[in-house]
Amino acid sequence: MDKEFDIQAYMTGGVERIVADAIRATLKNPKESIFMAQFAAASKAASKKRAIAEKNGEHIPPFLIASITSSCNLHCAGCYSRCNHATVDSEPVEQMTDEEWFRVFDEADDMGVSFILLAGGEPMMRRGVIEAASKKQNILFPIFTNGTFMDDRYFELFDRSRNLIPIMSIEGEKETTDTRRGEGVYDKLISNMDTLKEKGLIYGASVTVTTQNINEVTSDVFLNKLKDRGCKAVIFVEFVPMTDESKDLAPGEKEREYLKNAIEKRREDMPQMVFVSFPGDEKSSGGCVAAGRGFFHINSHGGAEPCPFSPYSDTNVRSDSLREVINSPLFKVLREGDLLVDDHEGGCVLYEKREQVEALLHKEYA
Repeated sequence: MDKEFDIQAYMTGGVERIVADAIRATLKNPKESIFMAQFAAASKAASKKRAIAEKNGEHIPPFLIASITSSCNLHCAGCYSRCNHATVDSEPVEQMTDEEWFRVFDEADDMGVSFILLAGGEPMMRRGVIEAASKKQNILFPIFTNGTFMDDRYFELFDRSRNLIPIMSIEGEKETTDTRRGEGVYDKLISNMDTLKEKGLIYGASVTVTTQNINEVTSDVFLNKLKDRGCKAVIFVEFVPMTDESKDLAPGEKEREYLKNAIEKRREDMPQMVFVSFPGDEKSSGGCVAAGRGFFHINSHGGAEPCPFSPYSDTNVRSDSLREVINSPLFKVLREGDLLVDDHEGGCVLYEKREQVEALLHKEYA
C-alpha cells in the first residue's frame, strides 16, 4: 500500500470540492444557495470531527451508502442488484424499520458523516425513511431513484427539506432509457425534471455507463438537455457485469480514459453543473475507497458491506453501533491489506476480486 497516500485528506478534499461545486451550481437560486452555504458550514464541522478521530487512531468515512429497501418496481436489464438477489419485487418483512434507519442517521451525524446516499431497490418506496432523513439537516442525502414514485407529496418534501437531493437514473435519450428501464420511464423522468425546475429544486441524474451508450451520455446534445432542464449534477456509474453475457457492456481501459477526459472537459465547459464518476480512476486516487476507507454500504436488512458491488458482511447495525460496524474485522483487514489498492483491470476492484473477499470472510469465521 502507498504509505504516502492520505485517505483522510483525499476524501475531505473531495467533500469540499463537491460542496463548493454545489454552491456554485445554485448561485442563481437564493433558497438553495442559503441551504448549501449552511451545509458547507456543517460539512466543515463534520470534517473536524473526522480529523480528531483520525488523530486518535480511528478513521471515519465521510460517505455512507444506505440501501433502504430491497424492493423495486422495475426490471432494468443487467441490474447488478437483481443479479445478486439484493433486489426483489415484494418487500421482505425483515427489512430495517424507519426508526432503525433514523438511529443510523443519528449516529452518522454524531460521527461526522457528511453524505448518505439513499439507494435500493427503489428508495422512494420507503417514504417514512426519507422523511426521517429530512430531519438530519447536517447530512446531505442524494436519493438514487428510478423516478417513477415521484409525486406531489415528494415535491413538497423536497421543497421543505433541501438536504434531500433526488438523483434520477437515466440511460441517455428516450430509446436507450426505455430499452433498459421499461417503456414510459423516460417520459416520466422528463416530467419530473420539468416540475423540479419549475419549483426551483436542485436535482441530479445518475447514468450507468456502458460500451453502448458512452458516446451518447457524454455528448453535448444529451448533457445540454439535462442542463436546460435544471439538472445540477451528473453521476456516471460504470456498468459492472454480473453475468458472462453482459461482460461486453462493461467499459474497458479505452472507455474509462474517454470518460475521464469527457468529465474533465465538462467541468470546464459547464461550471454550473457537478460531474462525478464512480468508481472513476482508482489508481490515481490511491485505490478503492470502499470498506470504510471513504464509504461503506448498509443493506436493507442492516448488514454492513464493503460496497453494493461486494455484498459480504460480518456485522449488522441492528446489533452493533455504526462505529463498531466501521471497525468490523472484514473492513479492517480490507483497509489494512493490499486488496483495495491492488492492480486490476478496472472498474470495481472488489467485484473483480470477489473470490478473495469471500476467502477473507470465510477465514474469519473458520
